[in-house]
Amino acid sequence: MRLLDLLHPCLDGVTSLVDATGGDPALGPYLHLPESIALRPDDGTAELGEGTLVLLPHPPPDGPPEALRTLLDRMRPGARGLAVFRQPAAELPYQDLLEALVRARCQVLAAAALDYTGPGAAAVFARTDRPLPLRDPAGAPVPPDAPALETVLRLAGEHALAGLVSRAQRARLLDLEAARETATASGRPEAPGLAGTEAVRDQLAGVRRERDRLAAALRRARERVELLETRVAALRHSTSLRVGQSMVSAARDPVRGVPRLPRELYGLWRGRRSPSAGRPPHPPPAAAEPPDTGTGTGGERLHLAHRAIAVGPRDRLVIAGVLTPDTAADLAGDAVVNRLLPHDARLVAEMSAPDLLVVQAAACTAGAAGSGPWAGCGTGAAPGLDRRLQETLTAARAQGCRTVLWRDVPLSAAPGLSRFDWDGVLDAPAAVSPGRLDPAAVGREELREIFASHAVRVRLAELVRAGGVTGAADPLAARGIAVLAAPGGAAEVTVLVKQVLAQSHRPVEVVVPGPGKELAELAAAGITVRAAGDGPTAPWAAGWHDLTVDRDAGHLLDLMCAQECSGADAVGFAGPAGPAGPAGRPGPEDRWPDAPCFVPALEPALARTALLLSGGDPGSWFRRGYRLYAIPRGEPR
Repeated sequence: MRLLDLLHPCLDGVTSLVDATGGDPALGPYLHLPESIALRPDDGTAELGEGTLVLLPHPPPDGPPEALRTLLDRMRPGARGLAVFRQPAAELPYQDLLEALVRARCQVLAAAALDYTGPGAAAVFARTDRPLPLRDPAGAPVPPDAPALETVLRLAGEHALAGLVSRAQRARLLDLEAARETATASGRPEAPGLAGTEAVRDQLAGVRRERDRLAAALRRARERVELLETRVAALRHSTSLRVGQSMVSAARDPVRGVPRLPRELYGLWRGRRSPSAGRPPHPPPAAAEPPDTGTGTGGERLHLAHRAIAVGPRDRLVIAGVLTPDTAADLAGDAVVNRLLPHDARLVAEMSAPDLLVVQAAACTAGAAGSGPWAGCGTGAAPGLDRRLQETLTAARAQGCRTVLWRDVPLSAAPGLSRFDWDGVLDAPAAVSPGRLDPAAVGREELREIFASHAVRVRLAELVRAGGVTGAADPLAARGIAVLAAPGGAAEVTVLVKQVLAQSHRPVEVVVPGPGKELAELAAAGITVRAAGDGPTAPWAAGWHDLTVDRDAGHLLDLMCAQECSGADAVGFAGPAGPAGPAGRPGPEDRWPDAPCFVPALEPALARTALLLSGGDPGSWFRRGYRLYAIPRGEPR
């Protein structure tokens, strides 16, 4: 909740606002007060009577209790106050403030958690000589003419019931903390309900990675020993070694060795054409493999195709996975996907250094995907596939790669997958590629639901979170939007802040000509405020220069949905030219489109940032080869 939403319903009858915070915290940019309420600093002596709202300094333990007690003593019946806490609502130390309010005969009217990175919670209270009616979630009194007895009874009942719920939650929290400490001390896996405990998960993941690293090192050492034994056996039976041994024997004992030397050399010469000459009598199977260079056995390299590479920083997520063909194709649009096959899975996992190794349950089950190379894995019917998958997981974790089981289908068809050691498990259906959807045929709410919960980028982000991957590129960063605006005064600043914070798909940046303290609420809400000279850094930009336009909460969401469905470079509302006709020319009529379509000209509401920074009139974008996508004006989809 915004501080404005908490405070404004309680401003009835307030005519002046007294700032006793001393600038810490600076709450002015958060309040957006109407012009009828004047803001003045506290002189420290005047009484605070009816119609006055007081901004309290930080309550204890952040602030001194003496200053709060002195301020509350100056308040008279009808005065109100606003207290802002630094702590989040779950850690709110409200007891000290509540004790001071009760002693000063003040009643809390409303309290809520704040959606800011700085202030965590806030409460509005009033000085009174009798119990005041309670207020509903919207801030209105319920009921406005309730007698004092009903208010007291309601307060007592809510206190008892809220205490019941909070005590149960605290008991559950204590049980979880005790189980976590026990699991950490004993080294056992996490207890049920501790799946989100980061400390235990990181510790167990570190142990698994060390174990897998040692197992991989031992496997490579054994392969190397086998190869060296083969080479030694071949060298021991070679003709050159046997000739050298005969010469050394003759030199050590010339009396008896030299007469026998011609006969031994003649025997070696006679047997030089024998098929078994120079070979060990029973060569091990590894003798037929090419020499090892430390990256795996030579036989596996025969299955790899040559690929040209470019060295540079990673700006996309790299995935190695046991995936169905459709899933691999969908994920490849937003990540680098290396699809694993049974014959080269371990080597690809070692050579590609992926951020995440994903095993999709649908790729291992029977049915439509049963013809895939991993069909039967985890069912017990293909132990060879289970062994290769286990080797691949071990090799990947030895390099620090996280492993995730994606249970997009019921695991009853392949129950053996749950017996492998995973860093995380994701229970979610297969991802939906927005590019395969027709916005004209899909309902607006359905399209929003797919975009927010089932799109490819969302599923990639869920896989990253499930595996606990850190430092990798964020798949959702491609949806970042920068709002370009130029508010002309306090009223337009209020409108800009309200529209931006109301968006269901919030922008990551707001770019204005001269950012100041009036936009501090945006920064506290986690939105970066930049100067126009610095330019936007988000991949997409939306122009909001006309702040008289009414933009609903789904404005940016609908535009971004249309972009992901179309793959266009700019999205907006069609201009007078209307939708495109044959060969890219305007249609026969100048009209607005009644369905989403590609057009030769539009009013860009959302465009690639690089396209905006390249300059040029939007009317020339179509001629320069950029794709423009129009949505119906007034009904974006």
